[in-house]
Amino acid sequence: MTRYLVTGGAGFIGCNYVRFLLSGYPDAKVTVYDKLTYSGRVENLEEPLARFKGRCELVIGDICDSAAVERALQAAQPDIVVNFAAETHVDRSIADPDTFVRTDVNGTAVLLRQASDQGVARYHQVSTDEVYGPVPVSQRSSEDDVLNPSSPYSASKAAGDLMAMAWHETYGLPVTLSRGANCVGAYQYPEKVVPLFATNALLDLPLPVYGDGKQRRDYQHVLDHCAGIQAVLEHGQPGEIYNIGTGTEITNLEMVRILLETLDKPRSLIRHVQDRPGHDRRYGLDISKMLGLGWSPAMSVEESITASVCWYRDNRAWWEPVRAGEFQDYYARQYAGRPDHVR
Repeated sequence: MTRYLVTGGAGFIGCNYVRFLLSGYPDAKVTVYDKLTYSGRVENLEEPLARFKGRCELVIGDICDSAAVERALQAAQPDIVVNFAAETHVDRSIADPDTFVRTDVNGTAVLLRQASDQGVARYHQVSTDEVYGPVPVSQRSSEDDVLNPSSPYSASKAAGDLMAMAWHETYGLPVTLSRGANCVGAYQYPEKVVPLFATNALLDLPLPVYGDGKQRRDYQHVLDHCAGIQAVLEHGQPGEIYNIGTGTEITNLEMVRILLETLDKPRSLIRHVQDRPGHDRRYGLDISKMLGLGWSPAMSVEESITASVCWYRDNRAWWEPVRAGEFQDYYARQYAGRPDHVR
């Protein structure tokens, strides 16, 4: 049996990865280590915890707490640590950068140190395409490109990436690292653009599109991302970095068109609002290294968005309580009184 410690496993990508592992790998035993912040919810794990009793457990803890991490590692004795634990929302990082530095940099260092001290056989760091910064349409970011983060979020993730690779070089910890495009799918907290716009549309509320809406993004389905991480763990080499995405980008307005057509909602719901500071125009990943591992995305960008929107349409019982809580304060701070975009 292969033992996994999945940090941040109650969050969006983490809980999908936990399901992916337990459903697809009968010999996998998973310990989820999660602080249970606003976006990491125990409800996201109720089904796998009940369905896979004996193979899945939840330990509540903070990756910044060295003693708690040490206890969790000693109890779980994992062969593999996969680190999803992070603060991930750009808008929140602009308002509160210190929290991002604490978790994404200091927390990563704590986890790396403890994984190294406990002799973990493989450590995988989950990161983002945003660390590369914006690239023109004629270019794609490859794994050896210089990092050029634009926001406190992407800067904190870039620092965590460098820390992880330094731990491999300095202490010999077998580290792999993946940088993913925008993930969409089930259980994503509705501050992120696709679930935000999907749930707003379902409530017949305006969709606050930043700026002209022509920023370009690669939207990949979270299960493709999970399969990519597993491909890296099974076929990748320690000390290497891998980009995971579809290799295709669309504008945010194109994403909105797909979303509204899927829900049969009018374009009149679109409201262009003042852009956020430092909003990168385009990310684009070179995924050839991942393709070389034998992995490829099963879903296109449009299929990924459509499947995700349909999940929110069909699962109001999940997102309605989420939107009724902390989300209301966040939404008011972020969008109430935000001026329209000046064309």
